[in-house]
Amino acid sequence: MTAYADHKPLTFHDAAGRFTDGGDNPRAYLERCLQTIAQREPVVKALTAMNEAGARAAADASAARWKAGKPLSSIDGMPIAIKDLLETRDMPTEMGCAVMKGNFPKRDNAAVWALRQAGAVILAKTVTAELGGAHPGPTTNPFDPRRTPGGSSSGSAAAVAANMVPAAIGTQVGGSIIRPAAYCGNVALKPTQGGINRGERLATSQSTHGPHAGCLEDMWHVAIEMAKRCGGDRGALGLMGPDALPAAIRPNRLIVLQTEGWPDVDASTRAGFAQVLGQLEAAGVTLIRRADHPFVEALEQAVANGRAVCNGITSWENRWYQRGMLDAAPDGLSVRAKATLAKAEAMTPDDYRTNLLARQQAQLAHAAVASLADAAITLACPGPAPVWSGDVPGQPLAPRPTGDFVFNAPSSMLFAPAVTVPLMSVGGMPVGVQLMGQQHEDARVTGLARWLSENLKRIATPA
Repeated sequence: MTAYADHKPLTFHDAAGRFTDGGDNPRAYLERCLQTIAQREPVVKALTAMNEAGARAAADASAARWKAGKPLSSIDGMPIAIKDLLETRDMPTEMGCAVMKGNFPKRDNAAVWALRQAGAVILAKTVTAELGGAHPGPTTNPFDPRRTPGGSSSGSAAAVAANMVPAAIGTQVGGSIIRPAAYCGNVALKPTQGGINRGERLATSQSTHGPHAGCLEDMWHVAIEMAKRCGGDRGALGLMGPDALPAAIRPNRLIVLQTEGWPDVDASTRAGFAQVLGQLEAAGVTLIRRADHPFVEALEQAVANGRAVCNGITSWENRWYQRGMLDAAPDGLSVRAKATLAKAEAMTPDDYRTNLLARQQAQLAHAAVASLADAAITLACPGPAPVWSGDVPGQPLAPRPTGDFVFNAPSSMLFAPAVTVPLMSVGGMPVGVQLMGQQHEDARVTGLARWLSENLKRIATPA
C-alpha cells in the first residue's frame, strides 16, 4: 500500500511519446500494468474479470501501428478497465449482482466499441456496487483497505488509484463517478448528460459514462476519443471539444456552492477547502457566495434537496426492471436493494412528476447564474472516504456504505459537466474538489480544472 502523500499516478500520454522512437511500446506498458495488478489486486479487489490474452494481442497490434507511425488515436495502446455495468464482447457483464451471475452477452457497449476503434486495450472489468446502486462490492480503498473507494464505480476508481491502469470507465446517476474519484485521488469527468453514448444503458434519465484517470490529459483523451466515434445519447449533441487536452483557463469568477452537504463536512475538510479558496483569491479570482447574489441563493435553494430528488427519479425509473429481477430470483438481490425497490414501489406517478419538476426548476436556476461566473466550485465529497467493515447482522443497514453523494447530486440533476481535481488530503486520505460548468461546457470546465491543477498547491490537513 502506497501512502497518498507519496503517490505518483500512472499516466499514458507521456509514455505514448516514446512509442514511436522505440523507447517504450504498448506491450511493455501493458505488462507493467499486469505486474501491478498481480501485486495490488489481492488487497484492492478492483476487478471482476480480465482478458489478458486479448489485451496482449491488442497491445501487440498497437505497437505495430506506433512503430509504423500510424496510431489510431492518442489512446492507441492504452490499457483501460470497464465498469461491470457495461457490456463487453470478451468478458462477462454481471453488474455486481447475484441474479446476473454468468451473464455474458458477447457484445460491446457503444462506448467500449468506440474505445476499441481508437486502439485502446480493453483489459478488465471493474467491480460495481450492485446494479450501480448502494450495496457495495469487495473493493477497498488503495490508500487504506479499511475504507471504501466510493461507489458505485468503486473498482474503476480503485484500479486507477492503485496504478493498475491509467484510465477506467465509470458511470454516474447520482455521484458514482465524482465521489469515488474524490475518495481515491483521481481526476474524473462526469460529462454533460448524454455526452457519451450509453448504448444499452438507457434505463435512467440521469446516467452518464465518464473516465477516471491519473491525469487530465488521459482523462480528456479517453472522453473525446469515445465521443468522436460513438457520439452522445440519442437526441443529445454529445461531448464536443478539441482532440488535445484543452488549454488552461484562468477563472475570473467562481461561484462557491455549499449545497445541502455543507453542514455534514468535518472541520478538517472545511479548513482544507478554505485554504484552496484562499489560494484562488490570492491569485485574483473573485469568489461569489450565496449571500453575494440572489441568483446564487436561488441555485442553492434549488439543489438543497438534491439527494432526495436524484434518489426519487432514479429509483422510480429502475423499479420496473428490478421488480422483474426479483420476481425471477427472490434471493438474487441484496437486502439493501430490496429496501430501495420497496421505497420506489411506494411512489406514485405524481411523486415522480414532482421530482422531475424540482429537477427542471434547478436547471433553470443553474442557467440563470451562467453570466455571473466561469463555473462553480465545491467539494466533491464531505470528507475522507469512510471506514466500511460490512453490515452487522441484526443491526440496521448502513444508509450509505460507499459514502455520501450529497456533493455530486447537483451536477447530476443539473445535467452539468463536472471535473474532480485532487487538490486536498485530510488525515493522509484524498479529498477531491470539483468544478461544475453549464451544460455542454465540458471542454471549458476541463480547461479551468487544468489551471487549478497547474497553479494551486495541494492542501494537506490533519484528521
